[in-house]
Amino acid sequence: MIRYKLKIEYEGSDFVGWQKQNNGLAVQEVVEKAIEMYSQNPVSVQGAGRTDAGVHAFGQVAHVDIPRNDDEYTVRNAINAYLKDYSVVILDVEKVNSSFHARFGACERVYKYLISTRKVPLTLDRNRYWWLPRNINVDDMRYASQFLIGKHDFTSFRSSSCQSNSPIKTLNEIKVSEECNKIEFQIRAPSFLHNQVRNIVGSLTMVGIGKWKSDYIREVLDARDRAKAGVTAPACGLYLMSVKYSD
Repeated sequence: MIRYKLKIEYEGSDFVGWQKQNNGLAVQEVVEKAIEMYSQNPVSVQGAGRTDAGVHAFGQVAHVDIPRNDDEYTVRNAINAYLKDYSVVILDVEKVNSSFHARFGACERVYKYLISTRKVPLTLDRNRYWWLPRNINVDDMRYASQFLIGKHDFTSFRSSSCQSNSPIKTLNEIKVSEECNKIEFQIRAPSFLHNQVRNIVGSLTMVGIGKWKSDYIREVLDARDRAKAGVTAPACGLYLMSVKYSD
């Protein structure tokens, strides 16, 4: 068996998320089927993160064991040939040691979240941004976001269905920028709780539209109560950008 590391891009609107489920088509499922068609063997693809329904990825990472020792370009192109009917593509393939694990070996994940504040509804970008036609103070959100940097109990920003054993997480960075009626959040951390990024964005937006003072985010964090935080931002604005591994 040869272990291959895959870098995967997908548009998540038509999927129930990354992980295989009984209620619809998942990205993991179509990737496994494509690899099985190529390799003529059953496979199990292990992803670095379980993105939700409607969430997109520019740099999801996964690994798979295939009983063929083909070169990386052959593997990539063969899998993509069987993915042509889906909004999923393998960007890169790399042969790795059998000890490599896409999920457990990851040391940092980077997510991006996009908001459009234009006054008319979205068309081409309908499933790629959170449409929020409001005046939003980016400076206030940027200031408030710094209360979340570091190691904290993120219970207030955790989904009620989160299966993580602990609400303690460490955020390495939150960047908030704006250009041409588009607001972008970039959030880096070793790992995340279920819906943590979307709940953080929803809460910071409450600051941006003037409903909360900037330092209220610290009170929300300290409360350790999901009911104190803001809405869960829609899945359509969220992107898994990259997954990093130690050398």
